[in-house]
Amino acid sequence: MAQTLEYNTEKLIEQDLAHLFHPVTNLYRHSQTGPLVMVEGKGSRVKDAGGKWYLDGFAGLWNVNVGHGRSELAEVAAEQMRRLAFQPTFFGMATPPAIELAAKLSELLPHHSHFQFTSGGAESNETAIKIARYYWALAGQPQKTKIISRRMAYHGIAMGALAATGVPAYHADFGPLPPGFLHVSAPYAYRNNPGLSESDFVAMLAQELEQTIGREGPETIAAFIAEPVQGAGGLVPPPEGYWQVIPQILKKHQILLIADEVITGFGRTGRMFAQETYGFQADITSFAKGVTSGYVPLGGVGVTPEVYAVVSRPDRMFMHGFTYSGHPVACAVGLANIAILERERLWENAALRGEQLLRGLERLLDHPNVGDVRGKGLMALVEVVEDKSTKKSFAPSQGIGAKLQAATRKRGLIVRCNDTGMAISPPLVITEAEVDEMLNILADSLDEVFA
Repeated sequence: MAQTLEYNTEKLIEQDLAHLFHPVTNLYRHSQTGPLVMVEGKGSRVKDAGGKWYLDGFAGLWNVNVGHGRSELAEVAAEQMRRLAFQPTFFGMATPPAIELAAKLSELLPHHSHFQFTSGGAESNETAIKIARYYWALAGQPQKTKIISRRMAYHGIAMGALAATGVPAYHADFGPLPPGFLHVSAPYAYRNNPGLSESDFVAMLAQELEQTIGREGPETIAAFIAEPVQGAGGLVPPPEGYWQVIPQILKKHQILLIADEVITGFGRTGRMFAQETYGFQADITSFAKGVTSGYVPLGGVGVTPEVYAVVSRPDRMFMHGFTYSGHPVACAVGLANIAILERERLWENAALRGEQLLRGLERLLDHPNVGDVRGKGLMALVEVVEDKSTKKSFAPSQGIGAKLQAATRKRGLIVRCNDTGMAISPPLVITEAEVDEMLNILADSLDEVFA
């Protein structure tokens, strides 16, 4: 039985403010409010240092897919640490967990044959971009280096992944970005569709991609990187047919497709991978988050046999990797985590509860400040606006995100709030009753903030 711990919340907050540098946080406001200190989790809920329980409507950071408190994952980690805590995969070395996880992933993504591991999503996308460029260099076309991504895309905040990220706020004041990155429109119907049918909207997006390729020259473009469902930049599910048209264009112009499945992978969209959900296959797939449900850091990249055949051709070192690529403890936890996902078929619950969530959110469209709701599986967003007729967004100075965060947390719900609305991404173990509870809190919070 786990030991019950008592925490000196006041001292923890004092130490946090004195020493902890928080990522992706308004540091000015944080210095005034302090942290919310979380100490325990069970299923879809987490508890703060003061003893209050919250419904974790964001699964940590899109990633605690199997839910909190899975002691078997802790046991697997401890056993691997006792046996062999660390051994690199550099220089042709390996451990059983790394080998077995790569083999398991080739079953889950059968169009991929080889996998390189990382410690998280940004490293995975850095790796995917470098592999794409390396592939073309070895294929005799070293001039193919440009990367196309989409506005609103989020691919991480390492410098290459940051350049592919299409959210300007992540770029501000960090100096010049690496060259060779291009952006096209997101398939964001609420603001980017000028009133076309769904098929005509897809055709418009396809035409823009064709024009961009034509302007830059296909002989200069290595890859197109995209999230199957755009996540952190403002959740955007694609229109029907989008993922049938875009790969055809890329194939025609000999441009590799990188699917960023960091958020969507491991059950979140209602299938194990979103490539199954939308019926397409990428040349390179990046993943992280749900592979271990966040219990330990792990990410990776899978490539097709065709890509691997080219990059493994020269008799020389592949000069890319990270110290913790294929960390045996992380890979052992990844295998056990996937076993839970498969045993409990959690992607099916994600599909079922996701339909319930989206139906409930659609009822919020009657609210005068809810402009749009959208989602796929257990990832959804409520977009708030100042004026529904013009779709005018709230100014940052109005502090809507902070008000929504305070209102939801007061009611015992953790979701991601900012000035454009609330993003929702609970653990895949969430129950029907918990989804209803979350919907009620979201509605009450909107009423309070916009009263």
